[in-house]
Amino acid sequence: MIQRQTIIYDGPGGPFEGVAVADADWADPRPGVLIVPNVLGEKEQDRVTAERIAALGYVGLVADVYGQGKRTTRESPDPAMYMNALNADRPLLRDRLFASLAALHALPEVDATRTAAIGYCFGGKSVIDLARAGGDVRGIVAFHGIFDAPGYDYPTPIKPKLLICHGWDDPLAPPEAVTALAAELTGAGADWQIHGYGGAGHGFTDSSQKGSTRPGFGHNANADRRSWAAMTAFLAEVFA
Repeated sequence: MIQRQTIIYDGPGGPFEGVAVADADWADPRPGVLIVPNVLGEKEQDRVTAERIAALGYVGLVADVYGQGKRTTRESPDPAMYMNALNADRPLLRDRLFASLAALHALPEVDATRTAAIGYCFGGKSVIDLARAGGDVRGIVAFHGIFDAPGYDYPTPIKPKLLICHGWDDPLAPPEAVTALAAELTGAGADWQIHGYGGAGHGFTDSSQKGSTRPGFGHNANADRRSWAAMTAFLAEVFA
């Protein structure tokens, strides 16, 4: 029986409000997965993702890195207002990610020694930052993330394993950004893999963007399915 629970937690600039999802019929602690949303922040789409994570036998926690009540929609005057503020202050983003991870570790259903983080778009950038900053997770998965380095020194080697699922036609992460990330992660001693999906662009997992006519953006069913399968295999590996 998959159940949702609202989780209020503290952090810099908080309080924050996330949603935990787990199978209530499981008695023992199990691995936990932090889910970091896209530019719009925590929403129903992310809660559904957490339910899919719970169906795999894990606990999903949808993170809130903006603050309680701070959400936008695609129809908002400035959908990226909260994201832009954190892009301009990557140390603050790091600290809020740490607060979200602490909330995941504190859930009684979670085995805090076996956690991971996944993220979409801005959330993809965020989980790569979490790995860079030494977050206590075994692995991270970035879906159509942004790859620019955070501009602060971080500990090496990077300990979490990384799976980067990338739409090759994504204009927000062109080939030179992909190779720069590969060089950065190699230099940082990380265990990394990058899956590039031909014909896919930014937001390829976002089914609400089916039929998009914006070049380099929109849902791609093949990349969506293949990247989820890659994530499933990756999580099974890091939690083994």
